[in-house]
Amino acid sequence: MKLDTVLAKRENKVVYKDGALAAKVFDECYPKSDILNEALNQARVEETGLNIPKIEEVTKIDGKWAIISTFIEGKTLAELMAEHPEKEDEYLNLFVDIQVKILSQKAPLLNKLKDKMKRKISETDLDATTRYELETRLNGMPNHTKVCHGDFNPSNVIIDESGTPYVIDWSHATQGNGSADAARTYLLFRLNHQEELAEKYMKLYCTKTDTARQYVDRWLPIVAASQSVKGKPEEREFLLKWASVCEYQ
Repeated sequence: MKLDTVLAKRENKVVYKDGALAAKVFDECYPKSDILNEALNQARVEETGLNIPKIEEVTKIDGKWAIISTFIEGKTLAELMAEHPEKEDEYLNLFVDIQVKILSQKAPLLNKLKDKMKRKISETDLDATTRYELETRLNGMPNHTKVCHGDFNPSNVIIDESGTPYVIDWSHATQGNGSADAARTYLLFRLNHQEELAEKYMKLYCTKTDTARQYVDRWLPIVAASQSVKGKPEEREFLLKWASVCEYQ
């Protein structure tokens, strides 16, 4: 492959374009198990028929593991929102419709969201009482089997030239409670300092799915705590505020 065109640079990985293919190349330090799990997640979601890039190959390039998939030409919803602020409501409606469609699918072989959250909470440095309260609340989460993206935000939705939306980056995909996935999206907007958009998103999601806002809010501390193991100080500080016991008593 010719890795001349860089599409995106992220921590421990770089995404390149080579003709009709995209190559996500991981640093040597990236765990092989996580790379293979990401490819497996994407392959399993492929089987639902959702519009996503197709896995073509998992290989090594210059000694580094890489996931090769079809390249989707287009602009992300994040880019379109920035370019056309007057269409923000239209794009947000489309964004929520796509999420609702994802949540309507099932992929029985995906890992369970509750198991992942429990593991992540156990890895935090929260005190024992807080962890206990969070795990107790997590145990009360219904055992749904909906496909959950895990990182659903406008930068992970590409609109191609025909107007067809494609969803990328399935590394965090699980099966579980759709409202917990919505809580994650809400927090992503907040972490991006888009408070007004976060509230508009939440209202729209609850309306379209006929879900009480209080029900989605119930999972916010758990979602936040499960993400608080991330290394970014500003993100960790924000998430820990949501994860604290006093936030949901």
